[in-house]
Amino acid sequence: MPAAAKTTSKKRAAVIKALAHPSRLLIAEALMAGELCVCDLKDLVGADMSTVSKHLTLMREAGVLNCEKRGLNIYYSLACDCLGEFLRCVDKLATGGTKTKRCC
Repeated sequence: MPAAAKTTSKKRAAVIKALAHPSRLLIAEALMAGELCVCDLKDLVGADMSTVSKHLTLMREAGVLNCEKRGLNIYYSLACDCLGEFLRCVDKLATGGTKTKRCC
């Protein structure tokens, strides 16, 4: 396998890993509706600020999230608009709803 292909695979794995936790997926799903403050995400996940911050950092480093500091608050948004489409495809696979190569 060429080095460029290995690098691409590692970057893809980092993005998938950033979404592969129930709390991080919940955060991403909430952000599909628009940006949210870290305090809103803390309440959504139901975890302490330290835990939520670790999840957000991992997601931001993988390129899944954008963040912007406004005053004392940090607001997060998704870095791409296609996550909903990807999750619909995942839903079809997870429920065994597709047996063809094209699910979306």
